[in-house]
Parts: sequence; C-alpha cells; structure tokens
Amino acid sequence: MSADQLFSICNLAAMVGWIILIVAGRMRWAAGLVTGAIIPAILALVYAGLVAAHWGETPGGFGSLSGVASLFSNHWILLAGWIHYLAFDLFIGSWEVRDAAKHGISHWLTIPCLALTFFLGPVGLLLYFALRLALRRSLDLNA
Repeated sequence: MSADQLFSICNLAAMVGWIILIVAGRMRWAAGLVTGAIIPAILALVYAGLVAAHWGETPGGFGSLSGVASLFSNHWILLAGWIHYLAFDLFIGSWEVRDAAKHGISHWLTIPCLALTFFLGPVGLLLYFALRLALRRSLDLNA
C-alpha cells in the first residue's frame, strides 16, 4: 500500500468519526466509545506502525525547526505526523462533546467548536473553552 492510499484511508476513518460526533455525538456509544476510543486507537496503531517501520530513514529530529523539517521530508514520517493530528483532534472533539453533555451545554452550540477542532485543532478547543467559560463560568476540568 502506498503512503497516498494510507493517507486516504486514515482521512476517511477520521471523517467518519467527525460525522458521527456531529450527528450522534450525544449518544453514549458515539463520543465515549467510537470517536473517543476506537477510531483514535486504530489511528494510533497505524501511527505506531509507521514510526516503527520508518524512523531513522531520514536525518532530523525535534530539537529545532529545521530538524523537524528534515524529519518530515520522508513521506512516511510526514504521514505519521498527519495521522497524529487526526487521532488527537478527533479525541479532543470527542472530549468536547462529552464535556458539553456533562455540563448541559447544547450540542448545537458545540458543533462550531467541533468544526474548528477538525479544521484548526487548538482553535476549536479554544472556542470550546470560551463557550464553556461563558455558559458555565468555569474551566475547572475536574468539575
């Protein structure tokens, strides 16, 4: 299988997860199991396999920006980095849905946060934090 084919498959899996979150996110099986655990775990396994198979094929590392650029010049490691984003962003989106339900925040208000988390990761999380602070007057994640 080529890197491009695996890229397409992983993107499709993540997209299915995001659709489930938006359409059925408040159902217990959705955010708690499918998009919060199963799909991110599958993506994590693919990620781990890619890193194990291709780490060290190119110079570079995480000590400098040019080191990261050099590391990601390998398409397989670049793909692993992309899958890292897919898994973590979906996990965060699932957490947003579960947290909103726990605190009585409307799913409709959470959907823009999910969209931004899907497209811009931390910006969507920031919007969710702002929404939670505005509606619940708290960012206490233990509450």
